[in-house]
Amino acid sequence: MRKLIFGINITIDGCCDHEKGLPSKEVHQYFAQLTKKAGVLLYGRKTFELMVPFWPDIAKSSSAQTKEMKEFAQAFDSVPRIVVFSKTLASAQGEKTTVLRGDLRSEVMKLKQEPGDDILTGGVDIPTQLLGLGLVDEIHLVIHPVAAGKGRRLFDGLDLREQVGFGLVETKVFESGHVALRYSK
Repeated sequence: MRKLIFGINITIDGCCDHEKGLPSKEVHQYFAQLTKKAGVLLYGRKTFELMVPFWPDIAKSSSAQTKEMKEFAQAFDSVPRIVVFSKTLASAQGEKTTVLRGDLRSEVMKLKQEPGDDILTGGVDIPTQLLGLGLVDEIHLVIHPVAAGKGRRLFDGLDLREQVGFGLVETKVFESGHVALRYSK
């Protein structure tokens, strides 16, 4: 069965707004390596619209600010399938993108049971729901060495019936001061 992996950048005060944090070559490399192992990218509409067409366009152009950004963009663009859960998105660009409106739990269980590489998700809303449903197998938190002060917080609104336990599997400290934490069920 495929694993469902959640990866996200957060500040030391828990903010996960995409405009907060400090860019880092090492962080782009970290997420490029994680993305290269994915067979499916799973997003909600908001995260999908932040990622596409931005990263595929970077992958196809010479406009990347760094080689690490280009590497991440190419890894993102090479994932075979993108699934978007949305009740408002009429359609999504790209032949490898599917928009689903059904029951999140049953649709993700179908994806997990398909053969292939792992499922990688990001953003806030869909991953929070997936964690609440007990479907997340692994969490990658990359902590940025900055306090944002305000902005969207990780797992806002999460209502668990019971505690979900994860064990720390790996810690990576980058020269930039960023810290990657990998947790697994």
